[in-house]
Amino acid sequence: MRIISGKYKGRKIEPPGKLPVRPTTDFAKEGLFNVLTNMIDFEETEALDLFAGTGNISFELISRGCISVLAVEQNYNCVKFINSMCEKLNEKNVRTQAADVFRFLGFCTRQFYLIFADPPFELDNAQLIPGIIFERKLLKPGGLLIMEHSERFDFSKYPNFSQTRHYGKVNFSFFTEPVPED
Repeated sequence: MRIISGKYKGRKIEPPGKLPVRPTTDFAKEGLFNVLTNMIDFEETEALDLFAGTGNISFELISRGCISVLAVEQNYNCVKFINSMCEKLNEKNVRTQAADVFRFLGFCTRQFYLIFADPPFELDNAQLIPGIIFERKLLKPGGLLIMEHSERFDFSKYPNFSQTRHYGKVNFSFFTEPVPED
């Protein structure tokens, strides 16, 4: 894995082989960030990375200028790896939270402009995540939720759904928080 663009462009993310992760491929990540570049201003974005794994998406976001990224991951070794990458990069704007994502979403009160969720493809209750995020009002008005998922999930009928992008076997479904009318 590598960081595609920004201040850490070309830097490799080389996690130990024992981590229980399925990192977003460089191909899918490049496609996703090509879309995001036209949708958001990274330099005004505070992001939340759920099921952060290796921190692949967190580091791409921070490299492109995000104000801050909170990476939530349950596996202690993954959190340890993300923290070690932050030290290696001397990066202070990526924070980690070792927690079960569903429990974290239950107590989180902070709002984010961008939330990225990459649950394990075999996680049966992954389809609950968008509902929880919108019910708990965790997105700022105009904010964006992106769910990475396999083809077995179809989010097109969900409230606030806007589009799905396909990159090989990886799908990204986009949801937006409406901006209140004056």
